[in-house]
Amino acid sequence: MSASQASQRRLTVADLEARKGGEPIVCLTAYSASVARLLDPHVDLVLVGDSLGMVLYGLETTLAVDLDTMIRHGQAVMRGSRQACVVVDMPFGSYQASPAKAFTAAARVMAETGCAAVKLEGGIDMAETVAFLVARGVPVMGHVGLMPQSVNTLGGYRAQGKAEAEAKKITADARAIAQAGAFSLVLEGVMEPLARQITEELPIPTIGIGASVACDGQVLVTDDLLGLFADFTPKFVKRYADLGSVVSGAAAGFATDVRSRAFPGPEHCFGVKAED
Repeated sequence: MSASQASQRRLTVADLEARKGGEPIVCLTAYSASVARLLDPHVDLVLVGDSLGMVLYGLETTLAVDLDTMIRHGQAVMRGSRQACVVVDMPFGSYQASPAKAFTAAARVMAETGCAAVKLEGGIDMAETVAFLVARGVPVMGHVGLMPQSVNTLGGYRAQGKAEAEAKKITADARAIAQAGAFSLVLEGVMEPLARQITEELPIPTIGIGASVACDGQVLVTDDLLGLFADFTPKFVKRYADLGSVVSGAAAGFATDVRSRAFPGPEHCFGVKAED
């Protein structure tokens, strides 16, 4: 069922998993209650992404985002949403050390935010951790291909799967995460034919970002979609609005009015009688 069909309850991990091969899953990021409230009627899945490190905090990568920050933003998004399934990113360093430490961190996220699932990056190397979490009641969304938390080892933000060896590794990673029990898998920056092939093969939904229209769903960073994040625009982003220029124009208008003393007017002040 779609978000519009489930207005009386929040979509679950099981609902999304059942969408494999059916109606595409709509996913956007949110980091605040106000944005989550605006997105909630229109999307199936809200991702509290560690992209907030770049979008909100001006960091060059996502690597400096910590667990407490993800939990605070996850709490805000849960307060602002009512029907979308909410998934929270596990930040760098919170799950790689061992399955047991990953569970401790994921359990905190689940308990303190009330979200439906966590997302973590990695393939074969993280399959044991995914299985460990799922066996202990933590639903997991996987993420392979271009993995922002591994940007230093991947050699930067570039498309993945061009070379045959790289394509084989991504395929093996995707299979391992699905077999470990993840309920869905993000394919980021993966060459279109490869993303299509993986989607056809896996029994769980794939969520594409810079991948293929054949994926079982699509995700974008909301600030990219709205034209609010202008540091760079990835090839795979389609801008549905240019709110950056709207915000800048509004700020310029406010500045002009303040400097000319046109604002505030009598109608904006207390204790001033309105003119006849």
